[in-house]
Amino acid sequence: MTTKLEFLKASPFFSGFSLENLEIVSKHVFEKKLARGEMALTEGAHARTLFFVVAGVVKLFKTSSEGKEQILSLMRPGESFNDVPMFDMGPAPANAQALGPVILYGIQREDLDNMLIQFPGLSQNIIHILARRIRYLISLVEDLSFRSVVSRVAKILIENIGDPSQSGAKLTQRDMAAMAGTAREVVSRSLRYLEDEKLIEIRRHQIAIRDKKGLERVVEPSF
Repeated sequence: MTTKLEFLKASPFFSGFSLENLEIVSKHVFEKKLARGEMALTEGAHARTLFFVVAGVVKLFKTSSEGKEQILSLMRPGESFNDVPMFDMGPAPANAQALGPVILYGIQREDLDNMLIQFPGLSQNIIHILARRIRYLISLVEDLSFRSVVSRVAKILIENIGDPSQSGAKLTQRDMAAMAGTAREVVSRSLRYLEDEKLIEIRRHQIAIRDKKGLERVVEPSF
């Protein structure tokens, strides 16, 4: 595991910061550990902390009044969440839950406000990060609106299977359904189709990609 200074140096939030400035920032960074299934944030809560994933995977999701879950994103080491409430002073827009053992770094909003004054370059870094987040959400809307379920499932597999950063965070078919915006049974049928096409292999509930280029062709949008 990297040191706190090494983590901050690699974070896009603090890109361009000198070692001296990173040391100043590090004094305001605290560590938080979560067990599998533990909540880091609850939608609607007034959380006053910006979080960074140091180890493990955190899923961001919303739940409908009927209990249906939609996963918005899987946050991996180096990524941040709860950014928006830090700047609009509003409640957390989504739930955040550990998919396995997780280590987080946190910065309180008051400390972040002081950093924005002390380090003018931080604002530009944050603008770039939020712009990338908007592009990702637009892509998510495109996927849910225009791609077939099989295409969505193939994309989820490409982005998540075999990624060493997701160690300890195995995705279930229920998780995949919540990412693809569909029912678990539909995901199961999609996986069987991809296996019949010899694009993936399923053994003992473990999925392996056999033909990544073939999967990528399935992902290609029809719009």
